[in-house]
Amino acid sequence: MIKTSEVIDFFDRLAPGWDAEMIRHEDVIAMILDNEDISAGKDVLDVACGTGVLIQDYLDRGVSSVTAVDISPKMAEIAESKFHDSRVTVLCGDAETIVSDRKFDRIVVYNAFPHFPDPERLIRRLASGLRPGGMLTIAHGMSRERIEAHHRGRAAHVSNGLMPVEALGEIMGRYLDVTTLVSNGKMYQAVGKCVRRPGRGHSHSIPALRSSMMMKNREPMLSMLVHTMI
Repeated sequence: MIKTSEVIDFFDRLAPGWDAEMIRHEDVIAMILDNEDISAGKDVLDVACGTGVLIQDYLDRGVSSVTAVDISPKMAEIAESKFHDSRVTVLCGDAETIVSDRKFDRIVVYNAFPHFPDPERLIRRLASGLRPGGMLTIAHGMSRERIEAHHRGRAAHVSNGLMPVEALGEIMGRYLDVTTLVSNGKMYQAVGKCVRRPGRGHSHSIPALRSSMMMKNREPMLSMLVHTMI
């Protein structure tokens, strides 16, 4: 079982060198943000924001606000020091509870999902923080295989395994309409949309998702598995 205190200590130690060691693949980040429609006028919640690695990307797309949350005080401190923009608020604390009284258009969990002890609880709580039509994404800017290899090293004690994206889609589908599943050599992503349907659930089968994959994006290099329900 992942201990919150160990997660905090681990990322506090890494925070000073985080930006220097970070590797960005701009095309992958753009694809991830496109798939969740991060765009002008949106209020964004960035969960486990680290040193704010995506905050400038949100601002460049014209969002109305960014609320960035990290449980590591050192990570949050660095993120706050980098952005002096009235649209940006950086908070230190548990993302599952710290913003419980607010609603957002877009919620992003980027390069952080394996560090949460209870994946379904996280998804359920974040889904409840979406406005109607809002979207939640869980994404990594590299392949599942690379994430798994990385977390078998020094981060093993603060990481769960990264589940296959189909399994993530099954969990997300209990609370949201799953619109995008991607798992390939460059990225990993699931996106769910909050659609209010009185008397109906949100579960969607993975076989149904597979039936019309490739309809949203035909980029062959990414071998994307995508299904859109609109």
